[in-house]
Amino acid sequence: MTMPGNPIVPTIPLDQDGIHHGFLRLPYSRDDSAWGSVMIPITVIRNGEGPTALLTGGNHGDEYEGPVVLQDLALNLSPDDVTGRVIIVPALNYPAFRAGTRTSPIDKGNMNRSFPGRPDGSVTQKIAHYFDSVLIPQADIVLDFHSGGKTLDFVPFASAHVLDDKAQQEACIAAARAFNAPYTAIMLEIDNVGMYDTAVEEKGKVFVTTELGGGGTATAQSIAIAKKGVRNVLRHAGILSGTIELGPSISLDMPDGDCFVFCESQGMVEPVVDLGDEVAAGDLVARIWSTERTGLAPEEYRTKRAGLLMARHFPGLIKSGDCLAVVAVVV
Repeated sequence: MTMPGNPIVPTIPLDQDGIHHGFLRLPYSRDDSAWGSVMIPITVIRNGEGPTALLTGGNHGDEYEGPVVLQDLALNLSPDDVTGRVIIVPALNYPAFRAGTRTSPIDKGNMNRSFPGRPDGSVTQKIAHYFDSVLIPQADIVLDFHSGGKTLDFVPFASAHVLDDKAQQEACIAAARAFNAPYTAIMLEIDNVGMYDTAVEEKGKVFVTTELGGGGTATAQSIAIAKKGVRNVLRHAGILSGTIELGPSISLDMPDGDCFVFCESQGMVEPVVDLGDEVAAGDLVARIWSTERTGLAPEEYRTKRAGLLMARHFPGLIKSGDCLAVVAVVV
């Protein structure tokens, strides 16, 4: 049986010189609009032959550095500055971005667990399939902005992944270093099935991602890091001219699952160390206090390895199974 084609249609050309602002239009019939559509903003800036960069934010809808910085770039980047092409999608999971939620309010789809998607699937699956089958194959380098959303907080880092193809891995690491966040990490994903990252890397592309903070908001610092980083990556790719702006960046590694501390109880979090603090193996990282009554001792959670506190649970309350802390090794 032949699978149907993807129903998403761009309202602008993807391969013509100049700057074009428009939408990826996805038909979506619903109660309030029988012949309605999901309109995903997109900008394409092209100037002759050259490499293509695909820049995305809002993969999760409660992470804002990407959408802010990519809106700014789409407004201010001139075709005269470009050699090749830049495809800008500030909010990949647009329904989630509009709702301010990690997953789509339409189908509860987590975009970063929905690849390669389906052309005849849910709204989230259709968007994933369009990127997987149309946009990613056209790209040479992909930069996907993330932060911790409402539930996690991170030291600001750009990252690449450990890959079977070591030449591709080194190209990804070089691009992550060019981004030049305060930290540069080699990431260990605890659940990479269906990820945008995996879909890009399996096609042999250079991929860079970030975690630039968290708490469901952006800061002046995280926006400044992102603005510098995206232009650095475009210079690294040969799409923008000029010198890459380099400052100090601490290298981090996540060698195994011992980097993670997961909560096995529920209650109120008392952090004992802060982001960026150094810890030894066995150090107390947090206490979890009962929310039910007084007079109960807290549960204590300790690190499994020495390193630097890279990430932490953000809300004041926590549930069993939530990621409480992540410790990375300083290289």
